[in-house]
This record gives sequence, structure tokens and C-alpha cells, in this order.
Amino acid sequence: MTRIKYNTMIKSLLVAIAVMITCGLHSQIEDSTVNEKAKMQWFKDAKLGIFIHWGLYAVDGIDESWSFFNGYISHEDYLKQTKGFTAKKYDPDNWAQLIKESGAKYSVITSKHHDGFALWDTKFGDLNAVKGSAAKKDVLTPFVNALRKNDLKVGIYYSLPDWSYPDYTHFTRDSLRYDIKKEPERWNRFLKYYQGQLNELSENYNPDLYWFDGDWEHSSEEWQAPKVRQLLLDKNQKTILNSRLKEQGDYATPEQGMPITRPKSNYWELCMTMNDSWGYQKNDHEYKTTNQIIGIFADVISNGGNLLLDIGPKADGSIPEEQVQILKGLGRWTNKHREAIYGTVAGIPKEHFYGPTTLSKDHSLLYLFVKGDPKGEVVLRGLKNKINRIWVVGQGTKLAHQVVGKVYWSHYPGITYVKIPEHVLDEQMTVLAVLLDGKIDLYREDGAVIESN
Repeated sequence: MTRIKYNTMIKSLLVAIAVMITCGLHSQIEDSTVNEKAKMQWFKDAKLGIFIHWGLYAVDGIDESWSFFNGYISHEDYLKQTKGFTAKKYDPDNWAQLIKESGAKYSVITSKHHDGFALWDTKFGDLNAVKGSAAKKDVLTPFVNALRKNDLKVGIYYSLPDWSYPDYTHFTRDSLRYDIKKEPERWNRFLKYYQGQLNELSENYNPDLYWFDGDWEHSSEEWQAPKVRQLLLDKNQKTILNSRLKEQGDYATPEQGMPITRPKSNYWELCMTMNDSWGYQKNDHEYKTTNQIIGIFADVISNGGNLLLDIGPKADGSIPEEQVQILKGLGRWTNKHREAIYGTVAGIPKEHFYGPTTLSKDHSLLYLFVKGDPKGEVVLRGLKNKINRIWVVGQGTKLAHQVVGKVYWSHYPGITYVKIPEHVLDEQMTVLAVLLDGKIDLYREDGAVIESN
């Protein structure tokens, strides 16, 4: 064999190997994308979750954990609340049924906040509902069981910091216990402690979702965040992690403030309180109205996100009546309009319709969320599709529409006016379904000037 032929064969072999490697990498990337999409699909479809902040802070109605961290109360006085955490009216089945009635598809509960008080019978320390409170019982396990009994996904909130733990670095805003570089053995003890608790949660409850918090106090390396992610995925490859585990999360978590522009993340969730407090505070009566919450929820799903709406039970386990009524009112509306909510995707750009919108997954059904009384009609701009039918969601009335401004010499599709009689209006927010002749097609140009007629 000549050297030229030999070199040609070697080059061909190397090219073939490179092609195989490239194809393999592409296949792995595609598999990874498919797996992520499959794992996240229930979350994407769920739209609504209920957050639960329940802990010692409900006893005296003070800020959860932050009250002693910021020096508003001593740590010693804060922990005296353990004597008032009774859970004597706690009814986990009622909680789960109320959550389901609201239209939520999952719930996230604070298994342990920054104060270190755990709701389950952890083997790591005595600051928990069983060994360290008047309740003297595990209050996490029965709630997880109740969620599953009601076909609701289980989310567990877990605080990475533990300001009460003697081997954690931070104690209050003005005091640190130690420097990790100087006392690495103390930090290692804390790592074993918090990762041990996470292993308990993983083994005992196998959550569908972990909601981490407090990661700002240390780096990803210090938290051993990649290791923790793998620890949880080894138990359940389908479990979902929020973004607060230092770059190891699956979805973004904006807090309280509704994003003004559509988030870039494919998966995101706005967590929001009903009043101004996460945990129960007797003196906080600044509740949002059911109408306001429905409006925010519609804006969230219009932008492709989920709403995680918070409740704060009392120390005895009862849920404040104001919160119960909001959940029931929300449930009436979500149940009526479920086809426009669950399993939909983000809607159309706001310049086409002055209000929230969603789309069916095949983009052939457009849902318009109409706030208040439109005084007879709503306007849809730049829709190039033919409309096959329009009806009122949850009510069924077929509606008429008119297209104006469409001329033969321009491909501008005109303006669509949808007639809405007063008798079909929902008491909170009306939703219209617009059935198109195919996948939605929107006019996104500046308009045209007549050149010949």
C-alpha cells in the first residue's frame, strides 16, 4: 500500500470518527432537551400552586426568621414561640382539599425556614415540631400524604441557611460565628447536617419539587450545590429544583413583583403573598382582592409562567378565613375557565390585544382574558387567520365579530371587533375562546401605503 493511499485511509477514518462523535453529541443534547421538557411538562401545564409558610413565627405574628436576624427581637425570645406552636386545629386533609378547590395543581410547604425549625421529625437536631414544640408531632408527613391523596404534586421548601444552628456561619445581620477558611471543620459539620436533612426529605417524601431559599449567603462551591442536586436526582430523576440552589435550578423564581416584560426563561414562577406577609400576622389586613389576584394570575400565565400564591396558617393549624375565601373565590373562577388555563402556553404580544391571552399547545385556539366591562366589544389587532368561531369560555354563548380596515390592495389583515353582550360577562374576568383556521398568524409589520388603485 502506498503512503498516499495509507494517509487517505487514515484521514477518512478520522473524518468518520469525528462524524460519529459529533452525531453522538448532538444525540445526547437532543436527548437531554427531550428529557428536560418531559420532566418539566407537568410544571408548565400546572399554572397554579399554593405556597404555605407555617412555623414558629405564626405564634406571635412576627416576621419569619428575619425578626431576630435583623435585631427586632432576640433569638432567645424568638424561640420562646415554640411553646405556642400547638397545631391543635391542624387538619391536613382539609388543607389539601382547599388547595385543590382553588384550582392549584401543586403545593409547596416550608419544611424548614431560616430559623432552623423543622416541621418533621428530623434526626438532625431537636429544633423541630416533634421534639421542640408544643405540638409534639410531625406535621409535615400527614400533609404530604394528603396532597398525594388529592392528586396534587408535592413541593418542599427548604432553607439552605440555618441561623439557629451553632455550626452555621451567619447568626444575625451584625454577627458571624466564624470564617469558613479559618474553621473549615465547623463548616463541614454544617454541610453534613443540612445535607443529612435533605437526604431525609428525599427518602421520606420523594418530592416532585424542591423550593430552595437563602443561597445568597455562600457560593455554589461552599454549598456544594452540584453535589446536592445530584443527591436529589439520584433518588428521583424527575424531581424539579427551583433557581435558588446557586445555578443548579430548573426554573426561575421572581418574588412578589410581577415581571413587566416576559421572562426569557422557559420555566418560571411568581411567588406572591395574599397580603403583605408570608407567615400569619394577625395585624396584617392588607389583603389583595380576589379580582386582583385573578388579574395577576392571568398576566402570569399570559407570559408563560406559574403563580405560587401564599397562605400563612395560624400556629394552631387553622387557615385564616380571609385566605379561605380568596382560595374559594379563585377556585370558582379557575374551574369555570380551566380550558383557557391548564395546559396552555404563553399568549400573543400585548400590542395585538389589550389584556392577557393564552394559546392552546397547537396555537389554533386563542383565549382572550377580558378585564371588567368592555362596553360592548373588544378589539383584536393584526390577526391574519380566518376566525371559525368565538365563544364565551365556561358559558358557551357564541359571539359575533366584525373585521374593519381590511382592503384588497394591502396584506394588512384589518382590525377584529368581537361583540360581547353584557349578560355573558363573568363577575370577575370574562374569557373568550377564538377558534382559528390553523396555527395563529400575526401581522407584525409597520403598515402599507397605497401605490396603485
